[in-house]
Amino acid sequence: MKVSVFGLGIIGAIWARHYELDGLLAATWNRSAKPDAPRWQPTALAAAQAGDLLQIVVADPAAVTAVLDAIAPALGPTKLVVQSSTIDPESSERFRAFVTARGARYVEAPFTGSTPAAEGRKTVFYLGGDAATVAVAEPVLAHLSEFRFAIGTNQQASALKLAMNMQIACLMQALSEAITFTRRAGISDDVFFRVLERNVGYSGLTKLKEPKVRAGDFSPQFSVKHLNKDLRLALDANGAGRYPATATVRAQLRIAEERGWADEDFAAILKLL
Repeated sequence: MKVSVFGLGIIGAIWARHYELDGLLAATWNRSAKPDAPRWQPTALAAAQAGDLLQIVVADPAAVTAVLDAIAPALGPTKLVVQSSTIDPESSERFRAFVTARGARYVEAPFTGSTPAAEGRKTVFYLGGDAATVAVAEPVLAHLSEFRFAIGTNQQASALKLAMNMQIACLMQALSEAITFTRRAGISDDVFFRVLERNVGYSGLTKLKEPKVRAGDFSPQFSVKHLNKDLRLALDANGAGRYPATATVRAQLRIAEERGWADEDFAAILKLL
C-alpha cells in the first residue's frame, strides 16, 4: 500500500522520511506549507487521492476534523484511514463513523514513543478497530515500529493512549520533585541517578529524560503543549477531578505554557520547582 502522511510535526516528518526510504510514500501534507517535504502536495485532498493508506498525525481532535473534512471527497472503498493523533474515545468514534459512512476503512492507531523512538523505528502502536482492517494496516505500520498491540475497539485504543500519557506525566512530575529535593540536600546528580537506577522506581522515562534533566536541555521530544492537551482530553473524557495526580500535573503544564514554554519538552516542568 502507498501511504499519504497528513501532519509533518516532529513525529510525522520522521515517519514520512521512513516511508520514503522504504518506497511506500505517496504524498505528504501539512496545514502550514512544507514544500520541501518528500512528495509534498499543496492540498490535503490531493494527498488523499494519491495514497491508499492515509495516516493522520496532527495536534488534536479539531485538527483531525479539519483533515477529514478536506479529504472526504477522496474517501471510498480503496482508502484506509489510520488515525494516529492522540484523541479522546468520543472523537475516535465520531471519526470512525465519518470515514466508514463514505465506504472507507478506519483504524485507530495512537502511539507511544517520542523523537528518539521515531528516528529508530521503535514507535509502539496501539491498534483499535475491526480485526481484518487492523491486519491490513499492521504490515505498513511495521515500517515505523517495534511493537504493535491489538487493543480492541477504536475507542479502547484511544483511551489506552491517554492512560499511557497520564502515566508519563505523573512520572515526570515525580522525577522533577525527587531530583529537586536531593539537589537542595547537596546530593549530586551522579549519585541520584546511580542510586535510582537500582531502585524499583527506575523507569524508561527516567532513562530517556536523564540527559535532559542533567543538562537543563528542554528541546522538544514531546512538547508541553501536546501533553497538556492530552491530559485535558483524559480528564474531560473520564471524570475530571477523579484523577488528582493527573489534574495536578496538568496544572503544572498550564503554568509552563503561560511562562512561554509551550514548545519545550514536557520535562520543562522541572523549571517550575
